[in-house]
Amino acid sequence: MKAKVYIDGSEGTTGLRINERFQGRDDIELLRIDPEKRKDPAERKKLINASDVTFLCLPDAASIEAVGLVENENVVIIDASTAHRTQEGWAYGFPELGADKRSAILNGKRIAVPGCHASGFIALVYPLVKEGLLPADYPVSAFSLTGYSGGGKKMIAQYEDSDRGKEFDAPREYALSQKHKHLKEMKYITGLKREPLFSPIVADYYNGMLVSVPLYTDSFGKGPEEIRDFFASFYDGEEFVRVMPFGAEAETAGLLSGNACAGWDGMRIFVTGNEERILLNAQFDNLGKGASGAAIECMNLVIGADPAKGLNLDL
Repeated sequence: MKAKVYIDGSEGTTGLRINERFQGRDDIELLRIDPEKRKDPAERKKLINASDVTFLCLPDAASIEAVGLVENENVVIIDASTAHRTQEGWAYGFPELGADKRSAILNGKRIAVPGCHASGFIALVYPLVKEGLLPADYPVSAFSLTGYSGGGKKMIAQYEDSDRGKEFDAPREYALSQKHKHLKEMKYITGLKREPLFSPIVADYYNGMLVSVPLYTDSFGKGPEEIRDFFASFYDGEEFVRVMPFGAEAETAGLLSGNACAGWDGMRIFVTGNEERILLNAQFDNLGKGASGAAIECMNLVIGADPAKGLNLDL
């Protein structure tokens, strides 16, 4: 029996990408809304409650409103907005973090898809805090390089405007007020006692992301190779997260690119550095494991399909 799926907000960047990934799937029935009624609460309510799974690809306020339209207790909501990522009763959509996270996705009706920057940060910091290697009060900082698709339709239009200003030709740091919307979940999910110092940077390429977390090794008394092996053990058997061999960055002349995983739905982790300082790096697609790919992975788990079905894990 096909799972009935509705995408509320199918015209946004994430919604369009999810819709594209459903092409050719024979195990779901996609419920479509009349374009003229896509903002009609009554029509949206009807489709949400007729579905087995509804994706919310909406601004936060609209996602909260959509959840309020649910009357069918069997509907699974997968929310791609920021609205519910730290809310009690919502599973965090990153099953690779552990059996408890996977179980919550499998058994719950409310799933919050991680933010793109947050996905990389949490993949790197959560295991260290969970296993007691990194103190929860460590003053963590992070940098994140992203393609401009992460800014949605408005930013995409700015970058692809033939008359754009020269400032779009170079990488640009943003969220300078240290109030980025992902900070709340970065603290909450990892168990840190305070929000990290976070510097996101947007550059002139469409999609792909590189999140970097620098650490002093004396925080946990282990060198970079040992930390790499720790991550390899933590993510052992997870097809969506690949911990690269120590020194693997030599294959790209010691350089890591923000768009190297564009179009891929997994995440690569690199550990580099020396005996005093190390750099943890998560390389992935902000539209893949950082958005629509993660949402579909969660849906696949919920409906009992292969977690990788409809996704690209060939790299």
